[in-house]
Amino acid sequence: MIGISIFALALVLLLLGYPVAFTFAAVGILFVIVFSDPSQLAQIPYRIYSNMGDNGEGIVLMAVPLFVFMGLILQRSNLADQLLQSMGKLFGSVRGGLAISTVLVGSVLAASTGVVGASVVAMGLISLPVMLRHGYDKRLATGTISAAGTLGQIIPPSIVLIVLGDVLNVPVGDLFSAALLPGLILIGSYVLYILIYCRCRPETAPPVPIPDGETRGQVIRQALLAIVPPLALILVVLGSIFTGIATPTESSALGCVGAILLAIVYRSFSLKMFWESAHETVKITAMVFAVLLGASLFSMGFSYSGGEEEVERLLLSIPGDKWGFLLVIMAFITLLGFFLDYIEISYIILPLIYPVVQALDINMVWFAILVAMNLQTSFLTPPFGFALFYLKGVVPKSVRTSDIYKGVVPFIIIQVLVLMTLLFYPGLFNLQSEAVSLW
Repeated sequence: MIGISIFALALVLLLLGYPVAFTFAAVGILFVIVFSDPSQLAQIPYRIYSNMGDNGEGIVLMAVPLFVFMGLILQRSNLADQLLQSMGKLFGSVRGGLAISTVLVGSVLAASTGVVGASVVAMGLISLPVMLRHGYDKRLATGTISAAGTLGQIIPPSIVLIVLGDVLNVPVGDLFSAALLPGLILIGSYVLYILIYCRCRPETAPPVPIPDGETRGQVIRQALLAIVPPLALILVVLGSIFTGIATPTESSALGCVGAILLAIVYRSFSLKMFWESAHETVKITAMVFAVLLGASLFSMGFSYSGGEEEVERLLLSIPGDKWGFLLVIMAFITLLGFFLDYIEISYIILPLIYPVVQALDINMVWFAILVAMNLQTSFLTPPFGFALFYLKGVVPKSVRTSDIYKGVVPFIIIQVLVLMTLLFYPGLFNLQSEAVSLW
């Protein structure tokens, strides 16, 4: 009952509005004092120091602020604006072309920023007014933007994958490589759905002709000029990781330099923009590491008070061996995604599950990609999906909350289908595990 009570107390305090990092740290310390030896609190400095890099984890986590900084520089260099305008012209003549261009631009922003809130807000401000002005259905427009904005959870270089690599002791480069194909399949599924939907209901997404005075060749040239520079930066960053030339941390530093050079090329670089990007990076990084420290103290209290053994026994007793465990855990993470951010789930929940995953001999890379895909789904799930709140904050008053909720439902179904395919047929994604031999 200790394991259940510590979780219950933490969730109650969170619902009362207390900060996540301090809540979990306080609950962890309280349970050490009540159910264990208070002298064990002397281990706190050593646990914090171990997260700083003495065991190599800190080197991996250095990539978090660097990739965040890279993404914020690109966001403030009018990247999204130029991409959406040029891609909108390129695909506008096709029914649903603006929605397709939003998905494609969302994938580029995902690979360059990795921050869901930034991508959703940027496309909500730029793409949504254009789609509404050309007669697009509100549900299709808002659903497309929300789904495209969450691609940063799975498309490398993703902050989520870096965090999961740290928590599950998996090389981040392996996760980036493994996540690439599922991410591309998800993008293709979104585009295919939009094409089918617009063919069945053509009035929801009328075609947008090429503006007068511009030829098809000029539109293609503008699109290439807008997409090639950021795409080249992404290929350099990911290519250096996949080929083993650089570690994710080294590649993230290279990406920061490349992002600054692109901002200079786009003539949008300024000291004010640089300072604002650095300031926002510090805020986001501080939030991530505050949760990491709070989660470390929570897991200490959970472990020292005997809750870890209780949870491991409970999870190993789930019927169906590894399949029962995976289905229950995926459902549990989806439920937690209604209330907690991916940082809290990664640093608080996954360390408790990690020993069971090892005991059941589940491929850790496969499991990490499943979790990442699941966390992405939780960003879209009404009524608490974070992406929905980000978008609601920037949409015009004519767009109701119910329009956003109804618009994301088809994309949630697509994500769940891809997640289930990834779960039962990992061989289709080049993810080798014992599950392949069972089918």
